[in-house]
Amino acid sequence: MIKRIKDPDCLIAEAEEYMLAVGYSPFTMIRIKRAWLFIQTFMISKGVSDYSVDIAKLAVHQYLRSRSRKRKRPNRYLKNFVYAVGLLNEYHQTGKIKTWSRTDEKRLVFKGPIGSLINDFLRYKRQEERLSVTRMACYRRYLFRFLIYCHKKHIQQVREIDLPLLLHFISSLDDNRSVPVATIVSTLRGFMRYGFVKKSLPVDYSIKIPKCKTTIQPKLPSTYSKKEINDLIKSVDRSSASGKRNYAIILIAARLGLRASDICRLTFKSLQWDTSTIKILQVKTSKELELPLLSDVGNAIIDYLKYGRPESEESNVFLTARSPIEPLWSSNVVTHIVQRAFKKANINIKDRKFGPHSLRHSLSFRMLEQHTILPVISEVLGHRNTESTRYYLRIDLASMKQCILEVPPTKAGFYQQKGGWYYA
Repeated sequence: MIKRIKDPDCLIAEAEEYMLAVGYSPFTMIRIKRAWLFIQTFMISKGVSDYSVDIAKLAVHQYLRSRSRKRKRPNRYLKNFVYAVGLLNEYHQTGKIKTWSRTDEKRLVFKGPIGSLINDFLRYKRQEERLSVTRMACYRRYLFRFLIYCHKKHIQQVREIDLPLLLHFISSLDDNRSVPVATIVSTLRGFMRYGFVKKSLPVDYSIKIPKCKTTIQPKLPSTYSKKEINDLIKSVDRSSASGKRNYAIILIAARLGLRASDICRLTFKSLQWDTSTIKILQVKTSKELELPLLSDVGNAIIDYLKYGRPESEESNVFLTARSPIEPLWSSNVVTHIVQRAFKKANINIKDRKFGPHSLRHSLSFRMLEQHTILPVISEVLGHRNTESTRYYLRIDLASMKQCILEVPPTKAGFYQQKGGWYYA
């Protein structure tokens, strides 16, 4: 019988530790813990010391009444709150929290000796390497496809797996599907290595599986001229609180090239006023990035903090303009702010993307025009290496024209020479 934790402090601490262990990201946990702390405050106000599902339901009703008086239907904040409380109730009752809730994942049942080894492999990846929930779901789908293939070939035992079977499975994969073959092969290689280490396989087939690399050439990035960027910035109305916030956000994207995910999570700790720099840990790459805090960007942030930002103890710089006052947790909010500004400025956006990433591309394009070397551009954009930055070379048409080689003229009588292609 599961011993239920009644003390809310212990319950929240253990639930958080469990969710981080099974792959929930720290940013997701920040949102979830906000709901849990509301329950704690509600319990204190009611003089209740023991946590229960019933007291959680009362807290949910209290939250819904306070937040949805003027709304006909719950917004995403209310839905997230109810979802977070459901997770805490689930851990309180079962001591576990399901990490895969999609219907497709529930149908992936791994049976037989091979399926048992796959389950052990997935458990190892989740607990030891602490892969994210999304990544674990991909591993399950890829290995389930391999398990089905083994069953079709009447392979039931792990030791019956051999190199010809693996090669035939790889050759059966369709490279035109949304999942690249290289991704599935990489997962299969890791599973084969695990089976050999656990002595379930006599041979380490991971080193015998041929490498498969798929390079997807991205589309040309959308860029805007310096005049168009200036028109965009000038079009922002800074007379309102939200306008001051939007102006600072657009300036950061245009002048510094930060991603939307980094802008919405910008904190006061990231603003190094004494050194005039911005120092962040990038969400996408988990790599530290330090950029100069340009004067116009810094002035825009100060203007927002002094005259536009609502009073709040949140550590995030940018907050919602309407109640409930909360940080801009989603990068979609930043994207919508930039897109609305583009439309308001009457800039031609036909056949071009017009989100914050286009401002990032435009910044790299201007740096290429100024003959900035790739390592410097990589540092500014926060790329792991210059390989990611090389794709921007395709938009520097002026430099590419300098690489064009002249075609030498054809000698007279060349096509009439004996043995020539057009010889008759």
